[in-house]
Amino acid sequence: MKPTHTRYSFLLLLSLICSSGIAQKLNLLIGTYTKPGKSEGIYIYEFDQANGKATYKNKATGLNNPSYLAISKDEKYVYAVNEAGPGKGAINAFSYDSKTGALKLLNAKSTVDDGPCYVALDDKNNHVFAANYGGGSMVAISLNKDGSLSDNVQHIKYQGGSVNQERQKAPHAHSSVLSVDNKFLFVSDLGTDKINVYEYRSGSQKEPLINAEPAYTQVSPGGGPRHFDFHPNGKFAYSLQEMTGNISVFKHNSGNLNLVENVSALPAGYAGRIWAADIHVSPDGKFLYSSNREDLNDIAIFKINQSTGRLSFIGRQSTLGKVPRNFVIDPSGNYLLAANQNSANIVIFKIDKNTGMLSDTGERIEVDSPVCLKFSKN
Repeated sequence: MKPTHTRYSFLLLLSLICSSGIAQKLNLLIGTYTKPGKSEGIYIYEFDQANGKATYKNKATGLNNPSYLAISKDEKYVYAVNEAGPGKGAINAFSYDSKTGALKLLNAKSTVDDGPCYVALDDKNNHVFAANYGGGSMVAISLNKDGSLSDNVQHIKYQGGSVNQERQKAPHAHSSVLSVDNKFLFVSDLGTDKINVYEYRSGSQKEPLINAEPAYTQVSPGGGPRHFDFHPNGKFAYSLQEMTGNISVFKHNSGNLNLVENVSALPAGYAGRIWAADIHVSPDGKFLYSSNREDLNDIAIFKINQSTGRLSFIGRQSTLGKVPRNFVIDPSGNYLLAANQNSANIVIFKIDKNTGMLSDTGERIEVDSPVCLKFSKN
């Protein structure tokens, strides 16, 4: 069957190559918190898909909390948020040499509001999209032909709150995720319990985003939507709620999200701290993984019904560290790397592609305050 989407085709091709025994070495880019802590910035490691081993390659220093990263589809540019305090929130644009792992700063632009915590960009390198957690807003910044950030900025400020007065007195945009076909942008707002939806007009420099119809999807009060991911077929979407540990399963059609079910990623009877973090679907679309930070420090594993998108819980795996803020699955679908922010390590797990379960390879990357992991070609 002919794949529908280019991104799906690319991941499927890599999966077939690796499963046939032709291993590929990749670059692993690691975004970190530099303050407080010992991290110097963005680290680049070489990752060997044959054995799951990672070797230090390069780093970019002199940066202020380059926590979340995005890599252009042509892999010539990298964008990093400066997750900083009042008046210091920004996005840095870099040219990227995948052979050496070198990052060269092109320029930086303010995200208008404080605390940018997520950045994404479209497949054609026209715009970057940043979610400002502290400022409760998002920005779309158009890109110049050389990959640098232009002066054209669309700023969207959110209003309101929700039922949890400790965490939801104000908006807190937490992620900005494009649909598989790059036609819609989904901004999860922990503070208002909304997933805001925009039509994306890639040809517009100053106002690439317009409200979709409907303009948002409401999740359960007090949920706190954080991260969001699509099934590779683009038909199903998954929203992780930080404050309840729930995963909302949606059918997706042209920007419309229709709720299928809510599933808990927590153990039955769990009474500890709820602090859900990250969520990803495997490249083959068979499994979904969701990380929980302290007190659990684990990853919940679900099997995906390919007809309905529904989830069936199949197991859990300790991340063997503290506060798994982020994790990534390599394009072959053979490895999952968990970034344990508070134990300064990245743990490399092998994925059983038949069962979805994880096993510790024994391989580690020691980096202080790892926050975001991204793969690129070597």
